[in-house]
Amino acid sequence: MTDLRLDVGLYRYDNTRPLFDGRVRFEGVEATLHTADVVSDLFERMVRGREFAVAELGLTFYLRTLDLPDPPFVALPVFPNRQFRHSAIYVNARSGIRAPRDLIGKTIGEFATYGHDAGVVAKGVLSDEYGVRPEQSRWVIGGFDWPMEWFDFVPRLHPAEVEARQAPAGKALGPMLESGEIDALITADPPRGIREDSPEVAQLFPDYVQVEREYYRRTGIRPIMHTVVVRRELLAEQPGLAERLYRGFVEAKEVAMADYRRGRVVNHMGDAGMVPWFSALYDENRRLFGEDWWPYGIERNRLSLEAFLRWHFEQGLSKRPMKAEDLFVPELLGT
Repeated sequence: MTDLRLDVGLYRYDNTRPLFDGRVRFEGVEATLHTADVVSDLFERMVRGREFAVAELGLTFYLRTLDLPDPPFVALPVFPNRQFRHSAIYVNARSGIRAPRDLIGKTIGEFATYGHDAGVVAKGVLSDEYGVRPEQSRWVIGGFDWPMEWFDFVPRLHPAEVEARQAPAGKALGPMLESGEIDALITADPPRGIREDSPEVAQLFPDYVQVEREYYRRTGIRPIMHTVVVRRELLAEQPGLAERLYRGFVEAKEVAMADYRRGRVVNHMGDAGMVPWFSALYDENRRLFGEDWWPYGIERNRLSLEAFLRWHFEQGLSKRPMKAEDLFVPELLGT
Protein backbone atom coordinates (compact mmCIF):
# COMPACT_ATOMS: atom_id res chain seq x y z
CA MET A 1 0.00 0.00 0.00
CA THR A 2 1.28 3.48 -0.90
CA ASP A 3 1.96 5.73 2.07
CA LEU A 4 -0.44 8.63 2.57
CA ARG A 5 1.25 11.90 1.58
CA LEU A 6 0.71 14.71 4.08
CA ASP A 7 2.08 18.22 4.56
CA VAL A 8 2.87 18.83 8.22
CA GLY A 9 3.61 22.27 9.72
CA LEU A 10 5.74 22.27 12.88
CA TYR A 11 8.31 24.40 14.62
CA ARG A 12 11.68 22.74 15.23
CA TYR A 13 11.83 21.97 18.93
CA ASP A 14 13.88 19.26 20.62
CA ASN A 15 10.73 17.15 20.79
CA THR A 16 9.87 17.54 17.08
CA ARG A 17 13.38 17.51 15.60
CA PRO A 18 13.43 13.68 15.25
CA LEU A 19 10.56 14.04 12.76
CA PHE A 20 12.55 16.58 10.73
CA ASP A 21 15.79 14.60 10.71
CA GLY A 22 14.09 11.32 9.82
CA ARG A 23 14.81 9.38 12.98
CA VAL A 24 11.05 9.07 13.50
CA ARG A 25 8.36 8.59 10.86
CA PHE A 26 4.60 8.45 11.08
CA GLU A 27 3.49 4.93 10.28
CA GLY A 28 1.99 4.70 6.80
CA VAL A 29 2.58 8.39 6.10
CA GLU A 30 5.00 10.13 3.77
CA ALA A 31 5.20 13.44 5.59
CA THR A 32 6.65 16.60 4.12
CA LEU A 33 7.72 18.73 7.08
CA HIS A 34 7.37 22.52 6.91
CA THR A 35 8.54 25.08 9.43
CA ALA A 36 8.86 28.87 9.77
CA ASP A 37 11.11 31.42 11.45
CA VAL A 38 8.15 32.61 13.56
CA VAL A 39 5.79 29.90 14.79
CA SER A 40 2.71 32.12 14.46
CA ASP A 41 3.32 32.12 10.70
CA LEU A 42 2.46 28.41 10.76
CA PHE A 43 -0.74 29.21 12.66
CA GLU A 44 -1.81 31.74 10.06
CA ARG A 45 -0.99 29.45 7.14
CA MET A 46 -3.08 26.69 8.71
CA VAL A 47 -6.05 28.78 9.82
CA ARG A 48 -6.26 31.14 6.86
CA GLY A 49 -5.20 28.87 4.02
CA ARG A 50 -5.61 25.29 5.35
CA GLU A 51 -2.08 24.87 3.98
CA PHE A 52 -1.25 21.74 5.97
CA ALA A 53 -3.00 18.47 6.71
CA VAL A 54 -1.48 18.47 10.21
CA ALA A 55 -0.07 21.49 12.02
CA GLU A 56 1.03 22.92 15.32
CA LEU A 57 -1.46 25.53 16.48
CA GLY A 58 -1.53 27.83 19.47
CA LEU A 59 -4.08 26.54 21.93
CA THR A 60 -6.08 29.78 21.99
CA PHE A 61 -6.19 29.88 18.18
CA TYR A 62 -7.49 26.33 18.08
CA LEU A 63 -10.11 27.05 20.74
CA ARG A 64 -11.38 30.04 18.76
CA THR A 65 -11.96 27.80 15.71
CA LEU A 66 -14.20 25.56 17.83
CA ASP A 67 -16.71 28.41 18.08
CA LEU A 68 -17.03 28.61 14.27
CA PRO A 69 -20.21 27.15 12.71
CA ASP A 70 -18.20 24.35 11.05
CA PRO A 71 -14.98 23.81 13.07
CA PRO A 72 -12.26 22.86 10.57
CA PHE A 73 -9.80 21.09 12.89
CA VAL A 74 -9.64 18.56 15.66
CA ALA A 75 -6.67 18.24 18.01
CA LEU A 76 -4.37 15.44 19.00
CA PRO A 77 -3.38 15.47 22.71
CA VAL A 78 0.15 16.51 21.72
CA PHE A 79 1.69 19.62 23.29
CA PRO A 80 5.01 20.52 21.66
CA ASN A 81 5.34 23.90 23.37
CA ARG A 82 4.63 24.62 27.02
CA GLN A 83 6.06 27.42 29.14
CA PHE A 84 5.49 29.04 32.50
CA ARG A 85 4.54 32.69 31.97
CA HIS A 86 5.34 34.65 35.11
CA SER A 87 8.47 35.39 33.06
CA ALA A 88 6.41 36.88 30.19
CA ILE A 89 5.42 40.04 32.11
CA TYR A 90 7.70 43.06 31.65
CA VAL A 91 7.42 46.53 33.19
CA ASN A 92 8.79 50.00 32.65
CA ALA A 93 11.31 50.67 35.43
CA ARG A 94 9.83 54.12 36.10
CA SER A 95 6.17 53.02 36.09
CA GLY A 96 6.01 52.37 39.83
CA ILE A 97 5.08 48.74 39.24
CA ARG A 98 6.82 46.64 41.86
CA ALA A 99 4.19 43.97 42.56
CA PRO A 100 1.36 42.39 40.55
CA ARG A 101 -1.39 44.57 42.05
CA ASP A 102 0.48 47.66 40.82
CA LEU A 103 -0.71 46.66 37.32
CA ILE A 104 -4.23 47.80 38.22
CA GLY A 105 -5.07 50.99 36.35
CA LYS A 106 -2.00 50.72 34.11
CA THR A 107 -1.65 50.45 30.33
CA ILE A 108 -0.36 47.03 29.30
CA GLY A 109 0.83 45.95 25.87
CA GLU A 110 0.15 42.47 24.54
CA PHE A 111 1.76 40.75 21.60
CA ALA A 112 -0.25 40.11 18.43
CA THR A 113 -3.76 39.66 19.79
CA TYR A 114 -5.77 40.12 22.96
CA GLY A 115 -5.35 36.69 24.51
CA HIS A 116 -2.37 35.12 22.73
CA ASP A 117 -1.37 31.90 24.48
CA ALA A 118 1.20 33.49 26.78
CA GLY A 119 -1.27 36.26 27.55
CA VAL A 120 -4.06 33.87 28.50
CA VAL A 121 -1.74 32.12 30.96
CA ALA A 122 -0.17 35.28 32.40
CA LYS A 123 -3.59 36.88 32.93
CA GLY A 124 -4.91 33.66 34.42
CA VAL A 125 -2.06 33.52 36.92
CA LEU A 126 -2.43 37.21 37.78
CA SER A 127 -6.15 36.68 38.44
CA ASP A 128 -5.85 33.40 40.36
CA GLU A 129 -2.80 34.25 42.43
CA TYR A 130 -2.94 38.01 42.92
CA GLY A 131 -6.53 39.13 42.27
CA VAL A 132 -5.54 41.25 39.26
CA ARG A 133 -8.21 41.03 36.54
CA PRO A 134 -7.83 42.10 32.88
CA GLU A 135 -10.65 44.66 33.02
CA GLN A 136 -8.71 46.60 35.69
CA SER A 137 -6.12 47.67 33.09
CA ARG A 138 -6.01 49.12 29.58
CA TRP A 139 -4.60 47.00 26.74
CA VAL A 140 -2.62 47.85 23.61
CA ILE A 141 -2.05 45.18 20.95
CA GLY A 142 0.94 45.10 18.59
CA GLY A 143 4.35 43.63 17.79
CA PHE A 144 6.98 43.33 20.50
CA ASP A 145 10.06 44.50 18.55
CA TRP A 146 8.50 45.71 15.32
CA PRO A 147 5.15 47.28 14.39
CA MET A 148 2.50 44.69 13.67
CA GLU A 149 -1.23 44.63 13.11
CA TRP A 150 -3.56 42.80 15.47
CA PHE A 151 -3.87 39.24 14.10
CA ASP A 152 -6.90 38.98 11.85
CA PHE A 153 -6.86 35.29 10.90
CA VAL A 154 -8.96 34.45 13.96
CA PRO A 155 -11.77 36.51 15.53
CA ARG A 156 -10.55 39.55 17.46
CA LEU A 157 -12.12 38.96 20.84
CA HIS A 158 -12.20 40.79 24.14
CA PRO A 159 -15.01 41.35 26.65
CA ALA A 160 -16.95 44.61 26.45
CA GLU A 161 -15.60 45.66 29.86
CA VAL A 162 -11.99 45.33 28.66
CA GLU A 163 -10.47 48.34 26.89
CA ALA A 164 -8.22 47.08 24.08
CA ARG A 165 -6.85 48.96 21.09
CA GLN A 166 -4.29 48.62 18.32
CA ALA A 167 -0.86 50.18 18.91
CA PRO A 168 -0.33 53.42 16.98
CA ALA A 169 0.79 53.04 13.36
CA GLY A 170 4.53 52.50 13.06
CA LYS A 171 5.06 51.75 16.75
CA ALA A 172 6.14 48.52 18.45
CA LEU A 173 5.38 47.62 22.04
CA GLY A 174 8.95 47.04 23.18
CA PRO A 175 10.10 50.60 22.40
CA MET A 176 6.82 51.91 23.81
CA LEU A 177 7.63 50.11 27.06
CA GLU A 178 11.13 51.59 27.20
CA SER A 179 9.84 55.12 26.57
CA GLY A 180 7.05 54.80 29.14
CA GLU A 181 4.21 55.05 26.58
CA ILE A 182 2.95 51.80 28.09
CA ASP A 183 3.57 50.67 31.65
CA ALA A 184 3.88 46.92 31.15
CA LEU A 185 4.02 44.29 28.41
CA ILE A 186 2.98 40.65 28.14
CA THR A 187 4.71 38.82 25.32
CA ALA A 188 5.82 35.27 24.61
CA ASP A 189 9.22 36.54 23.41
CA PRO A 190 11.33 38.99 25.41
CA PRO A 191 11.55 42.50 23.93
CA ARG A 192 14.85 43.95 22.82
CA GLY A 193 15.15 46.09 25.95
CA ILE A 194 15.31 42.97 28.10
CA ARG A 195 17.72 41.17 25.77
CA GLU A 196 20.03 44.18 25.73
CA ASP A 197 19.79 44.94 29.47
CA SER A 198 18.13 48.33 29.12
CA PRO A 199 17.83 50.05 32.53
CA GLU A 200 14.37 51.25 31.46
CA VAL A 201 12.71 47.81 31.53
CA ALA A 202 12.53 44.97 34.01
CA GLN A 203 10.64 41.77 34.68
CA LEU A 204 7.69 41.91 37.05
CA PHE A 205 9.08 38.76 38.67
CA PRO A 206 12.89 39.17 38.61
CA ASP A 207 13.26 35.80 40.35
CA TYR A 208 10.83 34.18 37.92
CA VAL A 209 12.63 30.83 37.81
CA GLN A 210 12.04 30.20 41.50
CA VAL A 211 8.55 31.71 41.36
CA GLU A 212 7.58 29.43 38.47
CA ARG A 213 9.10 26.33 40.05
CA GLU A 214 7.22 27.02 43.28
CA TYR A 215 4.01 27.64 41.31
CA TYR A 216 4.37 24.21 39.71
CA ARG A 217 5.11 22.47 43.03
CA ARG A 218 2.07 24.08 44.60
CA THR A 219 -0.48 23.83 41.78
CA GLY A 220 0.72 21.01 39.53
CA ILE A 221 -0.03 23.27 36.52
CA ARG A 222 2.57 23.32 33.76
CA PRO A 223 1.00 25.67 31.22
CA ILE A 224 0.35 24.42 27.69
CA MET A 225 0.94 26.85 24.82
CA HIS A 226 0.42 24.82 21.65
CA THR A 227 -1.26 21.64 20.45
CA VAL A 228 -1.33 19.79 17.12
CA VAL A 229 -4.42 19.82 14.94
CA VAL A 230 -5.57 17.77 11.95
CA ARG A 231 -8.02 18.80 9.29
CA ARG A 232 -11.30 17.26 10.32
CA GLU A 233 -12.30 15.90 6.92
CA LEU A 234 -8.96 14.06 6.61
CA LEU A 235 -9.60 12.08 9.79
CA ALA A 236 -13.05 11.13 8.50
CA GLU A 237 -11.45 9.81 5.30
CA GLN A 238 -8.56 7.98 7.02
CA PRO A 239 -9.62 5.73 9.91
CA GLY A 240 -6.77 5.07 12.31
CA LEU A 241 -4.72 8.05 11.15
CA ALA A 242 -5.10 9.94 14.44
CA GLU A 243 -3.59 7.06 16.44
CA ARG A 244 -0.66 6.72 14.01
CA LEU A 245 0.08 10.43 14.13
CA TYR A 246 -0.13 10.45 17.91
CA ARG A 247 2.28 7.52 18.21
CA GLY A 248 4.76 9.32 15.95
CA PHE A 249 4.70 12.47 18.06
CA VAL A 250 5.12 10.43 21.24
CA GLU A 251 8.07 8.55 19.77
CA ALA A 252 9.72 11.80 18.65
CA LYS A 253 9.61 13.35 22.10
CA GLU A 254 10.85 10.09 23.65
CA VAL A 255 13.84 10.22 21.29
CA ALA A 256 14.47 13.80 22.45
CA MET A 257 14.44 12.73 26.09
CA ALA A 258 16.78 9.84 25.27
CA ASP A 259 19.16 12.37 23.69
CA TYR A 260 19.18 14.33 26.96
CA ARG A 261 19.87 11.18 28.96
CA ARG A 262 22.76 10.15 26.68
CA GLY A 263 24.11 13.68 26.78
CA ARG A 264 24.29 13.54 30.57
CA VAL A 265 26.97 10.84 30.29
CA VAL A 266 29.37 13.36 28.69
CA ASN A 267 28.14 16.39 30.68
CA HIS A 268 26.02 17.55 27.72
CA MET A 269 29.04 18.70 25.72
CA GLY A 270 27.48 17.84 22.36
CA ASP A 271 24.13 18.94 21.02
CA ALA A 272 23.45 21.16 24.05
CA GLY A 273 25.97 23.58 22.55
CA MET A 274 28.43 23.69 25.45
CA VAL A 275 26.01 25.69 27.61
CA PRO A 276 27.67 26.17 31.03
CA TRP A 277 25.99 24.20 33.83
CA PHE A 278 23.48 22.65 31.43
CA SER A 279 23.82 19.27 33.16
CA ALA A 280 23.04 20.83 36.55
CA LEU A 281 19.90 22.38 35.05
CA TYR A 282 18.98 19.05 33.47
CA ASP A 283 19.33 17.31 36.84
CA GLU A 284 17.25 19.95 38.61
CA ASN A 285 14.49 19.71 36.01
CA ARG A 286 14.49 15.93 36.15
CA ARG A 287 13.98 16.07 39.91
CA LEU A 288 11.03 18.45 39.43
CA PHE A 289 9.33 16.99 36.36
CA GLY A 290 10.50 13.37 36.34
CA GLU A 291 11.84 11.60 33.28
CA ASP A 292 9.18 12.91 30.87
CA TRP A 293 9.23 16.69 30.63
CA TRP A 294 6.66 16.82 27.83
CA PRO A 295 3.86 14.42 28.75
CA TYR A 296 1.33 13.92 25.98
CA GLY A 297 -2.16 12.50 26.34
CA ILE A 298 -5.16 13.88 28.19
CA GLU A 299 -5.01 12.41 31.68
CA ARG A 300 -1.46 13.47 32.50
CA ASN A 301 -2.30 16.98 31.33
CA ARG A 302 -5.86 17.33 32.59
CA LEU A 303 -5.02 19.81 35.36
CA SER A 304 -3.09 22.10 33.00
CA LEU A 305 -5.70 21.80 30.23
CA GLU A 306 -8.58 22.58 32.56
CA ALA A 307 -6.76 25.63 33.92
CA PHE A 308 -6.23 27.01 30.41
CA LEU A 309 -9.83 26.29 29.42
CA ARG A 310 -11.13 28.04 32.54
CA TRP A 311 -8.91 31.08 31.96
CA HIS A 312 -9.95 31.21 28.30
CA PHE A 313 -13.63 31.32 29.24
CA GLU A 314 -13.15 33.76 32.13
CA GLN A 315 -11.28 36.12 29.82
CA GLY A 316 -14.16 36.17 27.34
CA LEU A 317 -12.33 34.23 24.62
CA SER A 318 -14.64 31.17 24.57
CA LYS A 319 -18.40 31.31 24.13
CA ARG A 320 -18.94 28.43 26.55
CA PRO A 321 -17.02 26.55 29.23
CA MET A 322 -15.22 23.58 27.69
CA LYS A 323 -13.85 20.32 29.02
CA ALA A 324 -10.65 18.62 27.89
CA GLU A 325 -12.74 15.98 26.11
CA ASP A 326 -14.23 18.68 23.84
CA LEU A 327 -10.85 19.33 22.21
CA PHE A 328 -9.49 16.02 21.04
CA VAL A 329 -9.99 13.19 18.56
CA PRO A 330 -12.50 10.72 20.07
CA GLU A 331 -10.17 7.78 19.45
CA LEU A 332 -7.57 9.32 21.78
CA LEU A 333 -9.80 10.29 24.70
CA GLY A 334 -8.38 7.47 26.80
CA THR A 335 -4.78 8.66 26.54
